[in-house]
Amino acid sequence: MPLTPEQQAEIDEARSHHHQTIRATVPGMEAHLYQAHPVLDHGFVRVIDYMGDDAAITQAARVSYGRGTKKVTNDEGLIRYLMRHWHSTPFEMCEVKFHVKLPVFVARQWIRHRTANVNEYSARYSILDREFYIPAPDALAAQSTVNNQGRGELLEGAEAERVLEFLKSDSSRAYDNYEAMLSQDGQKGLARELARMNLPANIYTQWYWKVDLHNLFHFLRLRADIHAQYEIRVYAEAICRIVADWVPMAYGAFEDYRLGGTQLSGKAMDCVRRMVKGEKVTQETSGMSAGEWREFEGVLGDPA
Repeated sequence: MPLTPEQQAEIDEARSHHHQTIRATVPGMEAHLYQAHPVLDHGFVRVIDYMGDDAAITQAARVSYGRGTKKVTNDEGLIRYLMRHWHSTPFEMCEVKFHVKLPVFVARQWIRHRTANVNEYSARYSILDREFYIPAPDALAAQSTVNNQGRGELLEGAEAERVLEFLKSDSSRAYDNYEAMLSQDGQKGLARELARMNLPANIYTQWYWKVDLHNLFHFLRLRADIHAQYEIRVYAEAICRIVADWVPMAYGAFEDYRLGGTQLSGKAMDCVRRMVKGEKVTQETSGMSAGEWREFEGVLGDPA
């Protein structure tokens, strides 16, 4: 369970209070405020606060570009123009603050996006809960034979059971020793900042993560992609659903031009032009490496 009854009671209490404001609010986002959206076995994502809406994006763009935007006759058209041409600052006018509970190894991937404000739960001051990420059977896969940082076929049967037992027993044993080192039963006990080093990377941590919409879209473009690691992708997908309710016009443009679109190299564009003219192009005649060609074929889809 991602939330204890006590935590749910705190959320219900927070949602029971209403405050008057004259700033822009979004009904879809108001419905998400404080609510915990479960992710993985013990994780969640929830919105703590937000600023701005679709109108804030167009307002900033019109201030920035002045008369240059007068040919754009509606907000959605302007937002799609901004997204299509990679304009970033208007999207920076919107911000959101998330509370995220996630495994440590996912957090270490996530923190690579250095364009947000982060405050993480500190194991120097507090004791971490006995909560570990254990993959579901459909997420337990072997190493890919063609991608050094990807999954291959699913593990099954005895091999899957063996791996799951390792994960569960190692996690439990590490936490038992963590508790023992912290013990105050007639002993001084090890400092929390040292005892935490014994904990595995699948233990859960929590943080507040505040980011503007431009940088959030960059995060989602990479982490909601089908090639992203499953454990971070499911968090990105949960955030996508929230953002779609917050800034529907901006998210629609993002989904079209970023998630559903692609970027081609000069060599790839040359191949597309040759193919349109009816020429048969192969990897050998494309000027691309084998890896580039494989990715290009993936973009075009199976020609068969």
